Amino acid sequence: MSNKQEVANQHPNNTLIPILIIAGLFFIFGFITWINGALIPFMKTINELTVTQSYLVASAFYISYVVMALPSSWVLEKIGYRKGMSVGLIIMALGSLVFIPAAGARTYWIFLVGIFIQGTGMTLLQTASNPYITILGPIESAAKRIAIMGIANKVAGALGSLIFGALLLSGIDEVNEKLNTVTGTEKSELLNTMADSVVTPYIVMAIILFILGLLILRAPLPHVEAEPIADTDDETSKTSIFQFPHLWLGVLTLFVYVGAEVIAGDTIIAYGISLGIPAEEAKFFTTFTLMAMVFTYALGIFLIPKYISQAFALKASSILGIILTFLIVFTSGFTSVLFVATLGIANALVWPAVWPLTLEGLGKFTKTASALLIMAIAGGAIIPLLYGRFVDGKTSKLIAQGLNDSDATAQATTSGYWILLPLYAIILYYAIAGHKLGLKK
Repeated sequence: MSNKQEVANQHPNNTLIPILIIAGLFFIFGFITWINGALIPFMKTINELTVTQSYLVASAFYISYVVMALPSSWVLEKIGYRKGMSVGLIIMALGSLVFIPAAGARTYWIFLVGIFIQGTGMTLLQTASNPYITILGPIESAAKRIAIMGIANKVAGALGSLIFGALLLSGIDEVNEKLNTVTGTEKSELLNTMADSVVTPYIVMAIILFILGLLILRAPLPHVEAEPIADTDDETSKTSIFQFPHLWLGVLTLFVYVGAEVIAGDTIIAYGISLGIPAEEAKFFTTFTLMAMVFTYALGIFLIPKYISQAFALKASSILGIILTFLIVFTSGFTSVLFVATLGIANALVWPAVWPLTLEGLGKFTKTASALLIMAIAGGAIIPLLYGRFVDGKTSKLIAQGLNDSDATAQATTSGYWILLPLYAIILYYAIAGHKLGLKK
């Protein structure tokens, strides 16, 4: 048993405060990440975008994980976890401030720059906090700790979705109707007024993030390191990150999972609106998805590892995701929306299970592997964009066949969820066999 684990066993509460602090950071992740569900239809209206263009909101946020994950790993090597978390929070505050000139100019690319900067800060924060909570205790119970983080993340996401849905989407149906009847100056004034509604919330967000960035420097976070790779008589020490096939499959698994999670959370409001459900009702739909995840996280805390393994949780999640994909496509109306929300149950335990299964046995390569896993979050940038592209293309074809705009959009948006099927199939493979490749049990 390692010294770290011995200390944890002798003093079972010595990790409580660090866990609560990291849970607070995951709360921030969730709040900022899941307001994208409200931002997407909001940006679509004020910037007069296509479906594909509107999903650049998610792309700008998640693509930062590709660009900044390895630099974040290098930064953490130099300044450590605590200072890295502080810098990440301050960068996120700066990204929030970019929304002020973006709203004034009502220019989409400036909004995207602000979102990208926020994602950059989030990348640094996640590259530090995910491995930190994973190695803060025994690897066998890591999924339980990450599930606790998930509850904080998704509760915050639900609150963020509700708050920003109320702030940004209130009256959007009436605005969209007016846009069909006004032109010129009147139209520009209407859109400018709507764009200004983001200024105050993002100023408040920037202030809070900056203060938290300073406070984290004084937080009681102990120094932790990953367990070294154990040598055996028939196994030599690994010398390269490329000697871990289960790691690379884990990166792929996380890539497709994040894409599936973002589709479940960020498309559901727009999906409901496309089906004719009023925005005043649809603005709650992301919250449905996130609360389904919170329920499942709580179940995971109870079940893992006492009753089920991390690998079994991953298998069950992927199978449920496949079943729900069929139910979404072959039902209609509010029933189909509810099945999209139920994807929250299928998605909840994937992240907590993939991280420990992937980081197992990596030792000194843990920080680099964590950066690669963070880069996999780019699935949230690419896969929803493919979904939007499919919906736009399918809508155009249906209209060309004589279907009216609203019916064509509704059918195309529903069909777009077929993209989930191969994603959950990949997750199922990793749960069954992929996480074992290259590891000697």
